[in-house]
Amino acid sequence: MGCDCRKMIQIKRRYKYVSEDTDRHGNVRVYLRRPGFRKVRLHQMPGTPEFDEEYRMAMAGEILPAPSKEVIIPGSFRDLCVRYYGSGMFARLDARTQYVRRGVLDGLSERCGSFQVATIMPKHVLALRDSKEGKPEAGNGILKALRQLFSYGVQVGMLGKNPAADVSYIPSSGTGFHSWTPEEIQKFEQAHPVGSQARLALALLLYTGQRRSDVVRFGMKDTREGFLTFTQVKNGKKKPVTLTLPLFPELLRIIDATPGAMEGETFILNAYGKPYTAESFGNRFRDWCNEAGLPHCASHGLRKAAAVRLAELGCTAHEIAAVTGHRSLKEVQRYTLAADQKRLAASAFARMQGHQMSHNNAENAEWDEKRPKLIEIKGGRNEMVPKTGIEPVTLRFSVACSTN
Repeated sequence: MGCDCRKMIQIKRRYKYVSEDTDRHGNVRVYLRRPGFRKVRLHQMPGTPEFDEEYRMAMAGEILPAPSKEVIIPGSFRDLCVRYYGSGMFARLDARTQYVRRGVLDGLSERCGSFQVATIMPKHVLALRDSKEGKPEAGNGILKALRQLFSYGVQVGMLGKNPAADVSYIPSSGTGFHSWTPEEIQKFEQAHPVGSQARLALALLLYTGQRRSDVVRFGMKDTREGFLTFTQVKNGKKKPVTLTLPLFPELLRIIDATPGAMEGETFILNAYGKPYTAESFGNRFRDWCNEAGLPHCASHGLRKAAAVRLAELGCTAHEIAAVTGHRSLKEVQRYTLAADQKRLAASAFARMQGHQMSHNNAENAEWDEKRPKLIEIKGGRNEMVPKTGIEPVTLRFSVACSTN
């Protein structure tokens, strides 16, 4: 007597967003159901390495939901979304952006899919943007997706004007990802010694200043004569950015000390000996941060930390952009301006302290009025000139005597 193994599924471990449905024939089907996304059917047996890999791919957006047999009303919001998904404009987006944008628009379709797009006004777009109360980034993500969608709608004649163009983004009230401090980097290094995958990941992020989507693809294939050459994943289809960066000696030392790093397809490999996806690497790096007692830190914060380091060393915005690959200097200038402010403030306080010391020591026999003195200010040593200057004092000199 045979048995249907799918009827006897026993999940040995819990998978987030994974659920089971039993059809009318008694067969058990496994799905990935995430809020705001259409469900994805999973075919492998839960608890097996094959299922783990399928689950990872589904979470990363590499497995798309099966096409539904929905009835689409011509000229509706949903009609425009479906057309947009099949357009060249959408095809030029990278896979991750396609996945995120499709999730946003599919979620909106559940609420207003039958609306005629020709009747949508800026006030309606504003309401959709503000529907994510208390989550400005999510609201701005909705607005960005709608701007692109309606821009396509104008091009194909479904709209006369883009109603999202007149709606502004919500101003950011935060500073984005936390930038790692030197103390936090040291704490991570103490928890994860050289030779571990965690330490190698930290070094790649910190000494290249790149995003996790790029770092997971780095390998010996990308190196030549001490340089690392690659094309950034972000905007790779629309405005590709190719960088050539020198390999920092400390990074080379850590790569060389990590078992398998120089032999694998990529420097960093998962537990199955395969390259990470950007999403799975982000989750794994989160675990490493938690193990080091740094739950508030994330991989992207090391990209910011690398830019801050360069700025504090006096690098210009253009020099930093040559490393990070930013096309716009707006973001990079935040780091250089902050570093310049710190240096200028230290210089100002050095002058103020120098003035006070010269005033207090004017009658001190040990004060040599002809020699500059070095004073200590946290972050550096600054030369202080005596109050009267370095030239001999000219007694009773005044501007008035020049007219005599």
